[in-house]
Order: sequence, then C-alpha cells, then structure tokens
Amino acid sequence: MATRVVFVHGACVRDGSWWWRRTAELLRERGVPSVAPELPSCGEAGQPVDADGPGLPEDVAAVRRLLLADNEPTVVVAHSYGGIVTAEAAAGIGSVRHLLLVSSYLPEVGQSLSDFGDDGPAPFLDVDPASGTFGVRPELLVDTFLQDCDPEDKEQAEHHLARQSVRVTAQPVGAAAWQQVPSTYLVCAQDGGTPPGRQRDFARRAGGIVELDAGHHPFLSRPAAVRDLLLSL
Repeated sequence: MATRVVFVHGACVRDGSWWWRRTAELLRERGVPSVAPELPSCGEAGQPVDADGPGLPEDVAAVRRLLLADNEPTVVVAHSYGGIVTAEAAAGIGSVRHLLLVSSYLPEVGQSLSDFGDDGPAPFLDVDPASGTFGVRPELLVDTFLQDCDPEDKEQAEHHLARQSVRVTAQPVGAAAWQQVPSTYLVCAQDGGTPPGRQRDFARRAGGIVELDAGHHPFLSRPAAVRDLLLSL
C-alpha cells in the first residue's frame, strides 16, 4: 500500500488540488495523503503563458522535484496530458511504485502529445496562434468533460480552466516511466473528450486495464471508485 499519491492534472486547467479534492478527501480518511503539483505551462508558476513561456520540460521538472522530495512509496495518478508529463518525470525514481493513467497517454521516448491526436485540434479546443496558447472552449466544458459531475462542480469548473502553452503538444518526452514501473490504465467509458475506443488503444501499453462508467473526470464524479482502485494498487 502506497504511503502517498501524487496527482498530475491534465491540459488547460489549473488548481490540480481542486480537481482532485473529492478523491483526496476519501484517501485522507484512509490515512493516505496526496498532493497535486503545479504545472508551469498552465501558468501555475507565475510565468507568462505564451509561445516563449514554460513548456513540457518545465512541467516535467516541477513534478520531478516533488517526487524526489520524498522517498515514501508513491502512486502517481496521471490525468490526460498528465501522462505525457509523468512519462518523463517519474522515470528512474525508486519511490514511484505504480502509475495510474486516467484517460491518458503512455508515450514512447521521442513521442509527443500531438502523436496521439488527429490532424487538427479537437472541436472543444480554442487555439490562438498569435499568443501561442490553447484552451478549452468554456461553452463546451460541461457537455464534453463534466456531464456526470455534481452541479456544484459543473458550476465551478470554468473558474479552474487555464490557457496553456501550445508548445507542450509538440515537445517529445525523454523517458518512458511506464516501461519501468507497473502501470494501470483507467478507461473512462463515458468520456466525451477522449473517445473510449481511443483510450482502449492507448491502454494496450499498460500492464493492467480497468474500465469505469464515468466521464473525463472520474476523480470528481466517481471518487469512491477511484479511491478503491488506488487502495488496491
């Protein structure tokens, strides 16, 4: 049983602890602490988010610093884009005992986020070439990503969106932690952002696959199920 959980949030959001809070509370009740590092490419380090701002290397460094700061056994939960960050950030760190990929990616060395997408941006994304940033279209947020969440979370989620440096989509990872560390993929069968069929394709690289009847954020909509899965790891 891991002593702590590290939650790495996805693209175009900030305040990972807000997205993670419902599962974090249930884990605390079982004596399991958790933490959600900030990602500079989403503006969480105070640096401007633009074409020249922080990208994937800075996100990797931020997560890696947190993982190295404590030698307690750790499970890393990587959500969506967080799987790209975690692939490099968790590599070669002995305290990391398991990776849980939630509607996420397991990139090979040299692959980037764009290798897992279609030719153009998804319809729920707003890409601004002038500023070098992209973000979720607020009017599509709930129907795409939060349809199974509580009304309170649906109402508050927009305030936790962020513009993100578009650089992260093309920057390749320099390591693939999932090749070294046991990994489990959580397929979100009602996800409107990453189709379940695509997730099942991505999941083939993982050591284990679990499927949950949930949308893109099961740690909000099905926190007890996510807690139980983590406790089983």
